[in-house]
Amino acid sequence: MSNVVLLGYAPEQPSFRHRMRTLVQPLREAGWQVRAERFPSGRYGLRTWERRELFSWADVVVLHQIKLSSIEARLFAAYSRGLIFDVDDAIYVRKPRRLGDVPDESAWRKKKFAATCRWADVVAAGNEVLAGAARNSAKEVVVLPTSIDVASYHPTTAGASDPPTIAWIGSPENLIYLDMIRPALARLTKRHPALKLRVICSEFPQWGDVAVERIRWSSDTEAQSLAGAHLGVMPLSDDAWSRGKCAFKLLQYMAAALPCVASPVGANTEAVLDGINGFHATDVDEWERCLERLIVAPQLRANLGARGRAHVQERYAMRSYLDNYLSLLARIASR
Repeated sequence: MSNVVLLGYAPEQPSFRHRMRTLVQPLREAGWQVRAERFPSGRYGLRTWERRELFSWADVVVLHQIKLSSIEARLFAAYSRGLIFDVDDAIYVRKPRRLGDVPDESAWRKKKFAATCRWADVVAAGNEVLAGAARNSAKEVVVLPTSIDVASYHPTTAGASDPPTIAWIGSPENLIYLDMIRPALARLTKRHPALKLRVICSEFPQWGDVAVERIRWSSDTEAQSLAGAHLGVMPLSDDAWSRGKCAFKLLQYMAAALPCVASPVGANTEAVLDGINGFHATDVDEWERCLERLIVAPQLRANLGARGRAHVQERYAMRSYLDNYLSLLARIASR
C-alpha cells in the first residue's frame, strides 16, 4: 500500500478539483491512502518544517500550483520521498489585473518556479506551453492535459427555433475577457434581437447592449446549463498568462456538443480545431463573422458540435488522465 498527499493553496478552486480531487477515489480504489490538504500561503519554510512528518509519511507528495523558493524547495525535497509539481496555469507570471495590462514577469516569480521544477522528481504540466517553461529546469516533464468526464455532459437540446444562446462559463476573475467580444455581440444583437449571452458564473457583467442571462454556477447544474445553449465562447488576450491557460471551458462546451469560437491562444488551439469543431477568431470583426455563421446555420452547429464531442472523448477523456496520473504516481512511489 502506498501513501500520497495532494497539496494545494485552495482545494475548493476549479484547478484543484479537476486535477487533484478527481484522483482521490481512483487512488483509494487502487489501494492508496490519500490525504488532500490545504498548504498555507504564508510562513515560508516554517510551513514545510511543520509538515515534515506528513511528507515523510507519504510515498509521493503532489504540489499543485505551489511555487517554492530555492531554500524551501530543497527543504521540501529533503522531507519527501517522491515529489511531483503539478501545474495548469502560467504561475511563473502574475495574471494581469485589467484587460490590456501586461503580465508581471518578475524575476522572483520565475526563480521560484524554476526552483520548484528543479527539486521535483517530475513536473506534470497541463499543456505544452507550461511543459516548455518547466523543461528549462526540471529533471523530467510529462504533459497531462486537464481532462473531463464526457459522460457527465449531455449533448445540447437547444433547437433551431429557440432564441440564439451563446454560453460562457468561468470564474469571476475571467469575466474581463468577455469585454473583448462585447462589440461583436452588440452588433449581432441588432440583427438577432432574441440573442442571449448565457453567463454561468457567481458574478455577471452589467451590459445594456447585450441580453445577459444569469445562471449561477453550481457543480450540480453546470452540465444542464450548457445543454440548453447553442454554442460556446472562450475569448482570451494573447499574453504570457493566457498562453499558459488550460482550455477547460472549451472541453465543457464540446462535451455538451456545442460548437466553439475561441481566441487562438495557447491550449485553445489544441482544443478547438479551426473549421473542424469550431472556429478561431482574432479580432472583433472575426468574432462577429464566426458567431454569425453559427447562429444562422443549425446543421453547421450540429456537425461541429458532434466533432467536438468526439475530439474530447479521444484526446481529453478522464479515464486516460486518471490512468496516466496513477501510473506516474506508482512509478515515483516505486523509487
